[in-house]
Amino acid sequence: MREILPALGRWYAEGFPFGLATVVAVSRSTPRDPGAAMAVGPGDEVVGSVSGGCVEGAVFELAREVAASGEARLETFGYSDEDAFAVGLTCGGEITLLVRPVTAALDPSFGAVAESVAAGRPVTVATVTDGPARRGASLAVWADEVSGTLGTTGLDVAVTADARGELALGATGLRHYGPRGERREDAVTVFLHSFAPPPRMLVFGAIDYAAAVARIGAFLGHRVTVCDARPVFATAKRFPADVEVVVEWPHRFLRTTDTDERTVICVLTHDPRFDVPLLEEALRRPAAYIGAMGSRRTHDERLARLREGGLGEAELARLRSPVGLDLGARTPEEVAVSVAAEIVALRWGGSGVPLTATDGEIHPRR
Repeated sequence: MREILPALGRWYAEGFPFGLATVVAVSRSTPRDPGAAMAVGPGDEVVGSVSGGCVEGAVFELAREVAASGEARLETFGYSDEDAFAVGLTCGGEITLLVRPVTAALDPSFGAVAESVAAGRPVTVATVTDGPARRGASLAVWADEVSGTLGTTGLDVAVTADARGELALGATGLRHYGPRGERREDAVTVFLHSFAPPPRMLVFGAIDYAAAVARIGAFLGHRVTVCDARPVFATAKRFPADVEVVVEWPHRFLRTTDTDERTVICVLTHDPRFDVPLLEEALRRPAAYIGAMGSRRTHDERLARLREGGLGEAELARLRSPVGLDLGARTPEEVAVSVAAEIVALRWGGSGVPLTATDGEIHPRR
């Protein structure tokens, strides 16, 4: 959803109604997760995707119908053995979509939600998918504000409490309530879609490889910062416009920077004066990925220095070094692909081996 919100915000601001299809549940092997979205707007313009192309044609028609009727619909698509040409997922999975109309009258909070996501302000959107409440009704929940209603005060209160909990975790999924907010499994089903700020990527060492890694990190949706103590290299003109460039000793910068379990740290300094104190700091703090560039000899020497600095084996085991997957990469751009592949594989538990050498589901639920 995040990547299509700029277009949706523009349609909304200009007063164009549109049909918005959002994946609210999945089972077995599916190419997209809950929260993936596709919309059909003015002039039948399409943005986004809800599958690998299997059901987009049918969803296009659904979104047009919903935008015209003003009535939300819940639809499930799965694989059909009987009819190879039936609309469904050839991967064998099943997805459930909420397809709802969006206008200022139906969803007065949508514009504020789009602005919050663009500004990096956390917000959770709760939308009724099924049960004795208006399907498509939505409630936007910020840390200190609520807008909209799901139909009853009790339901709004219960969902607001859960939405703030989901917002803190950045989680997305279905929840079940009674019509007045009771904790029941047999009544109103609500989809909570949390928009946390983009994860950070911290790249240390303003070299050509860093520029390539920064570009691919931004492409993957990270908020990227490049840091180097050498002002001759750490210049904004050497990096994409949306990348922050900081001139500072890397370990000092990291010491004053918040990280969390989604943060990616790439150490490309290639100099023990920089990377050893930096890694001493990085390996003691939360991060999703910590990778360091260098030869195997450099890696062994670096580990020896880190052990001398007091790091234990559990901390050292977090270090991905030499950085990246073995793709035979040579150029900075190829190395960036290698690093990005390792980050994605670590995030989703991928093996990093060619799919032709594996069997089973390609997109298993985790």
